[in-house]
Amino acid sequence: KPRLHYVLCNWNKVCRADWRYPTTLLCVYGFFSTVKPLEPFMIPYLTGPDKNLTAEEVNNQIFPVWTYSYLSVLVPVFLLTDWLRYKPVVVFQSLALFITTAMILWTQSVQEMQAMQFFYGMVTASDVAYFSYIYSVLDLKRYRKATSYCRSVQLLGFTVGSVLGQLLVSFNLMSYNNILVFTLVLTAIAFLFACLLPMPEQSMFFHRRQKAVTEGTETIVVAKEHVHRSKESLDEFRVEKRRETEDVKELEDKERAESVGAESCGNVLLQLWRDFRLCYSTRQLLYWSVWWAMATCGYNQTVNYVQVLWEHVQPSQNFTIYNGGVEAASSLLSAATSYGIGFTEVRWEQWGELALGGFSGLGAAALFLMTFTGNIWVCYVCYIIFKCLYMLLITIAMYQIAADLSMERYALVFGANNFGALALQTIITSVVVDSSGLGLSIIPQFIVYASYFSLIAVVFSLRGLYTIWRTQRSSKDLTTPSDRNEPSDDEEHRF
Repeated sequence: KPRLHYVLCNWNKVCRADWRYPTTLLCVYGFFSTVKPLEPFMIPYLTGPDKNLTAEEVNNQIFPVWTYSYLSVLVPVFLLTDWLRYKPVVVFQSLALFITTAMILWTQSVQEMQAMQFFYGMVTASDVAYFSYIYSVLDLKRYRKATSYCRSVQLLGFTVGSVLGQLLVSFNLMSYNNILVFTLVLTAIAFLFACLLPMPEQSMFFHRRQKAVTEGTETIVVAKEHVHRSKESLDEFRVEKRRETEDVKELEDKERAESVGAESCGNVLLQLWRDFRLCYSTRQLLYWSVWWAMATCGYNQTVNYVQVLWEHVQPSQNFTIYNGGVEAASSLLSAATSYGIGFTEVRWEQWGELALGGFSGLGAAALFLMTFTGNIWVCYVCYIIFKCLYMLLITIAMYQIAADLSMERYALVFGANNFGALALQTIITSVVVDSSGLGLSIIPQFIVYASYFSLIAVVFSLRGLYTIWRTQRSSKDLTTPSDRNEPSDDEEHRF
């Protein structure tokens, strides 16, 4: 047993020392957890002969549960992720994803599907653990490269799943139920790799002090062993007395450490509140965050219910649907757009808000066209345009917000913005979509979403024009006094 413990400890140290090992495991987990061949065809599956659910039940009773579940568990999961040091939450996410897929396959009633949506809400809320894990096991210089790997692999997995699902459906290679069984196998593989991840020794908030205490304890233990070896010639009485004294000190240190751990939760929450107020005291960051929350809310609503719109425009029983190909194309084009914006030299602090308003207006126009057209191909093209525009703008917003933030505040602001988006989404869902509210059908819903983006476009276009006017005015005020102080030609000739 001691030898096995020694081998496991050394292996864990080697894994932490080599940044490629945890990064590779996390990327493999991200890939297998995002390959979901049936996801682009979820509405045809639920409303088809396999489940026999109506479009109204799926739209107004089942899908809203995901929003409520996501909101209710987001904050507890965020705190537990840091307190448990990421890996347990990643493992829990893979387990919840397996349960979600199994419930889609083996359950059928509306109540059971609502329970499935609750588990899926926990899956999406646990994404914070996936994206935060890498920051706790790598050096600062590896952050950007590892983050790009993880995000790219997730995008690759989603694209592969969409293309694979399209091929399986178009060529009748598998039934919907068999595709779900195949997805269960992929999810089990993801769970295995999640269990192999090394356990981080620290986290961003809760375990920073505890790491220092642990390192100090290890140093004291080494020093004690050195003293013990160097003074073997001392008599037995003095050694016993020293041991008793050291035992008392160790007990006191243990009690002190336990008291620090008991106070750490309150200290962390207080520090989070102080950082929150400090971050949002910057006006520019506040405006970008408001757009983030509002646009993400509308984007999530559109993506969640767009399949219902496609089914309304062109029923899958009468047409070979290409939802998987459209999702794959939109993801690849969105990735290319987000990548290309990094090479664009623009003063986003001056022109950014006008860009937010203008491109949001184009997204609203695409949504209106999707809503009132009867051609499925026009719907597909408008969806791709809408998704690319959102990914373009959210990339700019993420860069502008993260430019001057530390890693702890980066996670805090991003989490707060997503929480704001989810709160708005919950309000819209409960009022517009839920059967206990207005319970609108799919066409009025998308009219609401398009109007919502039109409101965003108007507000941020006006704000952007004001920012440009104020910037130009301040630049004129800076140059005018210097022009007045310069001597005229006659004065220069006189001198």
